[in-house]
This record gives sequence, structure tokens and C-alpha cells, in this order.
Amino acid sequence: MAELDKKERRGRSRAANGRDEASSPLGERLRAERDRLGLSLRELARRLEVSPSLVSQIETGKIQPSVRTLYAIVSELGVSLDELFAPPAEVSAARASAPAAPARSRTRSRSVPDEAPGADGRVQRAHDRRAIELESGVRWERLTAWNDPDVEFLYTTYQVGGASSPDGTLVRHNGREFGTVISGRLGVTVGFEDYVLEPGDSISFESSLPHRLHNDGDVDVIAIWVVLGRYHPGERSVELDTTGRIP
Repeated sequence: MAELDKKERRGRSRAANGRDEASSPLGERLRAERDRLGLSLRELARRLEVSPSLVSQIETGKIQPSVRTLYAIVSELGVSLDELFAPPAEVSAARASAPAAPARSRTRSRSVPDEAPGADGRVQRAHDRRAIELESGVRWERLTAWNDPDVEFLYTTYQVGGASSPDGTLVRHNGREFGTVISGRLGVTVGFEDYVLEPGDSISFESSLPHRLHNDGDVDVIAIWVVLGRYHPGERSVELDTTGRIP
């Protein structure tokens, strides 16, 4: 991940433009999880093979991580992506009120909670979606009303020039992906193959194959994206590929 440092810094100007550095919900959540584990900033940076400065800037909201960097961080911290959509105080309160689970079953829950967040329970209203802003004009909005570690169900926006990782780099991780484009034209690289998805087109692939999503067009792309089975507690689930091909 040595190349990650330099390329990630390109998100600095976009993150700092009109945004209070101390109010980045994503950065707050990542810092809270790191503190909860008793992990120093330098140790996390060492495990990610990036500079402590980069981790610090992500945590304070000076820059936003790319999709692949976010996956690498949550993998090291042992949290599901869904957990990052909630403010730190809400997650802490939920953990404090939850009964202790047997060690074997503590890692995940597949059941729908008795009282799902929001006034509509199991329904997630469009105006009340929780969102994450990422580097390079990528925005994820969670389409589930509660945290489900087994599935990432997302309304995604790729602004013009937006991508899941810098040009020439791919990412692979646990799970399977399914996506369909609502508007715009989305470029998808999977292994040796390049595809362009137009409105109504869909794609599915194993996430263990190196892949990259990118918008090379002149209008924003809106897509619905699902990732199944990415989260495996205690297991580093992300690998980066800067060659652009399967090793």
C-alpha cells in the first residue's frame, strides 16, 4: 500500500472545501473504533503500510479515504461497513445496552432487530438515509434501516471523474457484488475485463477478483450496489493490487 499515501492526498482539497474538519462523522467513527481497541494511530498506520499523517488526516476529516482505503481500515479495525454510518455516540449506547453474547455468536447477527431505527421500523425513507462521503466524488447512502454486517446495500453516486480507487489500481476483498445502474455510464473493471454499464444494466462478480468502479463520463452515475459477505471478524479481508492485473 505504499502508493496509497500519495494518491490518497488528492482528496484533501475536496474534503476541506466548505467542511469543518472536526465534524467529519466518518473520521469520528474510525477514530472511535481505533480508540476502543486501544490501537495507536502509528500502529494502525503501520498495519496499513501508510503514514501516520494520512490516518490522522482521515480521522480529522481533512481528507476522505477512497473506497479501497476504507475497506482496508475497517478490515483492520474489525468492524462492518454498516457500523460506520452511525454516529459514535449512538454505537456506544447500543453496545452498552446490548446483552453480552456467547463468544461463538458475538461476531455477527443476521436477525432483524425488534425495534429497527427510525419511525418506520424496517422501512428506510429516502430523505433520512445515512451517508458516507469518500474521496474522488464517491457517496454511499445506506438503504437498510439497521446495521446488517452480512450485507452492504447501498445507493451510490459516482461524480464525474469519481472512482473506487486511483487509476491503475484495483482492490479485492471477501464477498460477492451485485450492482445495477440507474443513470449515467459506469465503468467496471473486473480482473482482465472492462465493462461499461448503462442505465438498466447490471453486473455480478466475486469480490475476490481485483476490481475497480469508475465514472469516465460527463454526468454523475447513480447505481444500486450490494456486497454480500465482505465482513469476516478477525480476518484481514482486503488486498490491494497496483499492477491492475491478477497476481
